[in-house]
Amino acid sequence: MAHRITEDCAACGSCMAECPTGAISEGDIYKIDPNVCIDCGACADACPMGAIVAE
Repeated sequence: MAHRITEDCAACGSCMAECPTGAISEGDIYKIDPNVCIDCGACADACPMGAIVAE
């Protein structure tokens, strides 16, 4: 199960710094590659907007 970034994303980059596998890519709304995500939850814990949810 991978995490997903919702439209509440502020593109602040907090999640990218915490991802141990580099599964997050930049954009207007960041995206998580479900094939790379190991479901550790570090990104969700780091998100100040609460924009990262488990799928």
